[in-house]
Amino acid sequence: MNYNLDQLFEQQKKTSNVRALNKLFKLIPHEKKNLWWAFFIIIINAASKLIAPLLVGYAVDNAVTTGDYKSLLYYAAAVLATYLVASGTQYFQTKVMGSIGQRMLYTLRNALFNKLQELPIGFFNQNKTGDIISRVNNDTDKINQFFSQSLMQFIGNMAIMIGAGVCLLVIHIQLGAATLIPGVCIFAFTLIVSPWIKKRNAISLKTTGNLSAEVQESLSNFKVVIAFNRRDYFRSRFSKVNNENYDASIKAGLANNLFVPVYGLGANFAQLIVLVYGISLIIAGNFTVGLLVSYIAYAQSFYNPLQQIAALWTNFQLAMAGWDRISQILNLESDLAIVEITNTPQHKNAVLSFEKVHFSYPEGKEVLHDINFNLEKGKTYALVGPTGGGKTTTASLIARLFDPTSGTIYLNGKNLKSYTTKERTHKIGFILQEPFLFSGTVKDNILYGNSSYENTSDEELIKLLHNSGLEELLSLFNKGLQTEVEDDSSISLGQKQVIAFMRAVLRNPNLLILDEATANIDTVTEQLLDKILKKLPKETTLIIIAHRLNTIESADEIFFINNKQVEPAGSLEEAVTKLMQDKRNS
Repeated sequence: MNYNLDQLFEQQKKTSNVRALNKLFKLIPHEKKNLWWAFFIIIINAASKLIAPLLVGYAVDNAVTTGDYKSLLYYAAAVLATYLVASGTQYFQTKVMGSIGQRMLYTLRNALFNKLQELPIGFFNQNKTGDIISRVNNDTDKINQFFSQSLMQFIGNMAIMIGAGVCLLVIHIQLGAATLIPGVCIFAFTLIVSPWIKKRNAISLKTTGNLSAEVQESLSNFKVVIAFNRRDYFRSRFSKVNNENYDASIKAGLANNLFVPVYGLGANFAQLIVLVYGISLIIAGNFTVGLLVSYIAYAQSFYNPLQQIAALWTNFQLAMAGWDRISQILNLESDLAIVEITNTPQHKNAVLSFEKVHFSYPEGKEVLHDINFNLEKGKTYALVGPTGGGKTTTASLIARLFDPTSGTIYLNGKNLKSYTTKERTHKIGFILQEPFLFSGTVKDNILYGNSSYENTSDEELIKLLHNSGLEELLSLFNKGLQTEVEDDSSISLGQKQVIAFMRAVLRNPNLLILDEATANIDTVTEQLLDKILKKLPKETTLIIIAHRLNTIESADEIFFINNKQVEPAGSLEEAVTKLMQDKRNS
């Protein structure tokens, strides 16, 4: 399955902003009550701001022009009260939406991380780690900023605009219509330009992800950069992606700032229309000075929020571009679904069977072609072959890190696809050449993902290790189970491999795969591990992938993997002969 996010982005159908917002709100159904509460506060805030201009107009016509200063004080007190209500509601609005925004960020990142946990290894192979991190951190924060800072301002300004527009038309419909003409033109301009601005922001976010990915990759491999003195290559790669990000950010910034001058120009035209048309109406005796004052205030109440919306709309487009990138991941489904199988079990006498298995990586050449073999319980099998021949791919299919393109793999007679993840990982152990450990202690890493020993004490774990023949390995760590595992410098690669070995063996799997598992271990430790392997339960099947011949000489059967085929190699001498022939042919 294709999980390449860049390619999926190009193929992705454009989603309307309304539909995108609807999907976003579905992630926070528990916030519906708070959102309605915030909306109610916004309406109160907008109403209080719209009453003030009308009170000022009445004060001019009924108090200022008549000299009724006592009434003027009442009008002034009423206007002050509306301003106080507006300030109070503004505070509560900011407080409520700030809380909603933070909870949304929490929920969104949780949803995104949980989705990443569900996706297969193929997704991570096809995408850069830095770009994924950028989506989890940077893109979700864009949405949080919009919700906590911009959304309610946006809705509040829209409410004030609508209210001001209604007041303009109610007071004088002809003057109101003329005043709103620039607003209609601005609205049409916004509809036309918004998709282009959203696209510019999406490209900018993508280049930010690429920049993050390049930094992450370069720093991860910095030892190699130093060892080969290729800082120039590091600088060149970084300079390229940094320039791309700079260019995209400049273009996005120019696009985002396009609305502000256009909206400002529209507001100025509207003010000019009000003054010219309004004064002509006053001269004709069809309008009062107080109403003109109110009208100017309402025109400002319509166009000033519109200018603020220009900036808020930019944030909205940026948030929607970020949501598009996030929803790409949320919409993905794992291609390793659990399948209910009702067929009669096959190959009952074999612990593992390949039946007409074909495999190709996405958009790649076929790696395995029509593979058929059986592995018996309790035996040791070795997979040998040239680099790139398909050994690790075969092991990955056995562990169900990938599914065959076609054909079936059986584990204990059942289709491998029918096992749950928990069942499969309990039955199949996989020790990689480069093990991954978490920050914590040796004990934390040994018991990682093993629910059977979740609350085991140090003493109980040492006893378990002793019964499994693993206790002697603890002597390799200066503080035993409580040795801290913090970073690459805290323990050696060989020690990491030992921890991964202990973690896998302690599960007592039916099938244990060792993919170059002893490549980074010294000879003494390797001999120690070999003794432990011989103490495994008799029904445990071992699959060993190795280049060193001494690690496979005790195998019951050897398979040679190359040219898309998996064939029995016979004895160790025959396997060596095949390897030599293959090297000469290549």
